[in-house]
Amino acid sequence: MTPGTPEGVSRARRWTRDIPRASPLADDAELIVSELSAKAILHTASGWEYGSFHLAVAVSGQVVAVSVTDDGGAATAPKVEHQDQEAEQGRGLGMVSALAHRVIVHDTDQDHTVTAELYADARQGGRRC
Repeated sequence: MTPGTPEGVSRARRWTRDIPRASPLADDAELIVSELSAKAILHTASGWEYGSFHLAVAVSGQVVAVSVTDDGGAATAPKVEHQDQEAEQGRGLGMVSALAHRVIVHDTDQDHTVTAELYADARQGGRRC
C-alpha cells in the first residue's frame, strides 16, 4: 500500500525502477507506474485524505506486468482513449497502451485495477495495443 500523495507516486516509481533493473523493459515499466499511480491519486479516492493505492510488479525473463489498484470513488472506470495530441487531458491510458503490449482494466464496486503487460518479444516485432 502506498500513500495517495505525490511522494507516494515518486516512491512507487523508484520501487518499480529497482525491481526489473536488468530488464530492457524497466524504463517503460517505471513510466507506466508513474502514469497509473498519478491518475489514481488525481481521479479517485486514493488522493483523498488517508487515501492510498496498491502497486504490484511481476517480472520474468519475458514479461514485466505492473498493476495499480486505486481506492475507488470515481464515477466511471478508467478506459483507454486515444486523444488528439493537443488535448490537455485524457491521454494517460492511451500512452500506457502505446507502451504496453496489453492493458487490462478491472472494475469493481470498491476499486479499479489497471494492469499493463510489457513483453520482451514485442520489442523486436513492434508493439500492439
